[in-house]
Amino acid sequence: MVDMSSSAAFLVAAFALCITPGPDMMFIVAMGGRGGPRTGVLAACGVACAMFVHTVAAALGLSALFLALPTLYHLLRWAGAAYLLYLAVRAFRDRAVPVEDGAAAGPGRRRAFWQGAVTNLLNPKVILFNVAFLPQFVDPGLGHVREQFLVFGLTITVMGLGVDGSIGLLSGKLSSLLRRSRRVARGLNIFSGTVFTALAVRLSTQG
Repeated sequence: MVDMSSSAAFLVAAFALCITPGPDMMFIVAMGGRGGPRTGVLAACGVACAMFVHTVAAALGLSALFLALPTLYHLLRWAGAAYLLYLAVRAFRDRAVPVEDGAAAGPGRRRAFWQGAVTNLLNPKVILFNVAFLPQFVDPGLGHVREQFLVFGLTITVMGLGVDGSIGLLSGKLSSLLRRSRRVARGLNIFSGTVFTALAVRLSTQG
């Protein structure tokens, strides 16, 4: 169902994309910085699940709806920016209590998963990316075009989860050590809030 040469080219391109720092990676670093290793990993899991939802939506033709109704695209983009600003406000208002051994910090772990998923789902550019990137490796001559689309989408999702999950784990481990100081904990919250604000501005200003 999938051409081997196309698969090899896809794996190389997908890996290059996954290790390139971007908005999702910065979001995961910020979440790990606020809540620790498990929070960072769960945020990465949320982003990965949303990425596959985007892939399915693109395979089903949701991108065509965006092209037909550009207002829908912009509404979703502004909703994503507003949600990121909401997360920024929560980070800035965090009281930054130092973390003791075995204590939890920052957003709840279940909440971290859903925040990662919602942040990614409210970014319509991810759907358009799937439409622009994935079809380059799909061979209509092999048939099962939609299935090929989904296989490539699942592959890049799993690959992205491996990279982003590692980033979330490492940033969380570092933050767990640093957050034992109230001043450093407060600085990490300010860093997270700044990242969320920058991502909101980026999403809202890119048409």
